[in-house]
Amino acid sequence: MQRLAVSPVWSIVLRCRPRRGRVVEGGWNVAWNGVERPTRVNTAHLSDDHAVVIGASLAGLLAARVLSETVRRVTILDRDVLPTEPVHRKGVPQSRHTHGLLARGFEIFEELLPGLGADLVERGALIEDLQKDVIWYNDGFQVRRAPSCLTVLLVSRPMLESYVRTRIGALSQVTILPETEAVGLEERSGRITGVRIAGPDGSTTLNTRIVVDATGRSNRGPAWLSELGYATVAEDIVRANLVYVSREYRRVPGAQDFTGIIHSHYPENPIGSGTFATDGNRWLVTMLGMNDDVPAAVPDDFEEFAARLAGDELHRLVTTAEPITEPNRFRIGPSVRRRYERCARLPEGFIALGDSLCCFNPAYGQGMTTAAMSAIWLRTCLTSGMNGLTRRYFKGVTSIIDVPWAITVGNDLRFPEVAGTRTARINILNRYLPRLHRAATIDTVVGETFLKVANFLIPPQRLIAPGMLWRVWRNRKARATAAAQPATRVRA
Repeated sequence: MQRLAVSPVWSIVLRCRPRRGRVVEGGWNVAWNGVERPTRVNTAHLSDDHAVVIGASLAGLLAARVLSETVRRVTILDRDVLPTEPVHRKGVPQSRHTHGLLARGFEIFEELLPGLGADLVERGALIEDLQKDVIWYNDGFQVRRAPSCLTVLLVSRPMLESYVRTRIGALSQVTILPETEAVGLEERSGRITGVRIAGPDGSTTLNTRIVVDATGRSNRGPAWLSELGYATVAEDIVRANLVYVSREYRRVPGAQDFTGIIHSHYPENPIGSGTFATDGNRWLVTMLGMNDDVPAAVPDDFEEFAARLAGDELHRLVTTAEPITEPNRFRIGPSVRRRYERCARLPEGFIALGDSLCCFNPAYGQGMTTAAMSAIWLRTCLTSGMNGLTRRYFKGVTSIIDVPWAITVGNDLRFPEVAGTRTARINILNRYLPRLHRAATIDTVVGETFLKVANFLIPPQRLIAPGMLWRVWRNRKARATAAAQPATRVRA
């Protein structure tokens, strides 16, 4: 499971680049302003040409978007009351913490929902150059800042989710049912035939050909399959034992020459941070630690924790900016990969996407982008018809998940207290990466190549291409930045 030689994923991704998305006309601005709420469906009129998405998460919404191109009716279920405004909701407790939509993810969101970036900028989001505008510390080494092609969207999770939900809900083929829980699946002759639901109007069954489990970390997909007589789904689990604490601060645009600060955690200093400017002229600051060495969810103590990170930018920011929330604590569950592709038998029409398929250590910011890549693969599978959809989807999505899973697991296994098998390949790569990060303090090409890999724009093999090995060796004596001491910023 810790394999890092994952070149097949890139041939799949290249074959599955999305078609140009259709522009959605009218309606969604009205819903965005809170005038229109999601509608309820009359189950008596549902046809067999119908798909049900369980979970109105971003993963579920993207799945509904691609299904709407092929299936006549799509129904999205969610247990939550779904607000019309961009606010936190019970079903997304992680929304109070920093989220990263990687460059590849931004491309896909824009492809599926044309105009998303511009619309969100109007609402206060920012589109930035990830290498020029964000300060990166990897293993205590600061990536040299320089203009790059790495364009990212800085936006809060509630704003992004609310916008996407409103756009998807405005599609004529899509109906959203809030406060509605899926309680089980139905099948006949090895094919999904329905979803049993319970909601404000009582219990019923929705007839459907396709079910997408997008219910997140706490999903019940494997339990539902077990109730139908299918074998237990194998899981790979890695426990990194992380705790996040986040706080929001008032941002004065232009007061800093950066819009983000990232500190990766590493064995010599197993704490980190993710800080971004976001909508509402706010800074969203998240700091993390492992086991018992975690940020305090107490004002002043939270700010002082930043002094232990490389550079002085974050400590200076949190001790001078005006706080606008209290610190908010969140314990991260394990990384879990559900191996549906290894199941000898699955009901035709069953799909899992997002955290229901694989939930990552969020310190690496891969979740939303991987869900978007999986949705694009689902779209490709749908264009080939319904026959064999489930098997084709899980076979192909495995290669897509391989890359972020290998990155997550490989880095987590750098920490001796994290249980797992450390292969020779992982050990060699983990000895090489600190040397690469040191070289990136001087060489902008090294830094940009690393960030492109981390953002799923180029394959991981590019990190060990001959030209990169030469650059890393040439800059092997670059001056180190001590993780616990202020760093001198290297300007492009």
